[in-house]
Amino acid sequence: MSFTLRFTEEAVDDLKRLYAFAAGNDPVAAEKALETIGKAWELLEEFPFSCRRAEGADAFLREFVISFGDAGYVALFEIENNETVTVLAVRHQREDDYH
Repeated sequence: MSFTLRFTEEAVDDLKRLYAFAAGNDPVAAEKALETIGKAWELLEEFPFSCRRAEGADAFLREFVISFGDAGYVALFEIENNETVTVLAVRHQREDDYH
């Protein structure tokens, strides 16, 4: 069973911010990171319960680690129901917390 993947406005803003930062340093790597993140969403649509529970949260608030290079990204998401997963925020693993 596939889940429908939705994004909050904050999550979209996070992705734009992360891309802009990476593109300012290395445009080719920024494109590859965006491609990697896009492929990760496909996995999230199929297996959201395989991701780790967010610290101190209920079973439906989870974090998806997206490996890229020597670090990567973490997406905070909520399993809304048996059909929908909503990505709430995305951060680089070296950032302190979600924005």
